[in-house]
Amino acid sequence: MGNPPTAFEDEPVPAAAARRTNPAKVRAARADPKRPGEKCRAEAGRFIPVVDLARCEGKSDCTEVCPYDVFEVGRITDADFGALSVFGKLRSIAHQRQVAYAVRADACHACGLCVVACPENAITLSASTI
Repeated sequence: MGNPPTAFEDEPVPAAAARRTNPAKVRAARADPKRPGEKCRAEAGRFIPVVDLARCEGKSDCTEVCPYDVFEVGRITDADFGALSVFGKLRSIAHQRQVAYAVRADACHACGLCVVACPENAITLSASTI
């Protein structure tokens, strides 16, 4: 009979991803025609997600679609907060100083799901310099 389809369809992601992600958000991100990346087929660490902390509002959409557990949402560090513009600081305060950090950026496989799932367009994929 076979396994039922997953939110990731034919993309090579860890089996545990289904437990850590929001399948509805994953399906929506997969269907986005503007989705960048290599559909989870890049070698880990070849690309890294870059979060624009001035735009990020810490809504956690990136954590809900990332199959490689790259992101964590938490309080912006004092150093990062201090580097924001006045508008960025006001925006951060309005959102309880919550932002996403790519704490495991080296695990990124360039799915691009986080890029299209982010409602603030605060995430981009960048070629790694490592």
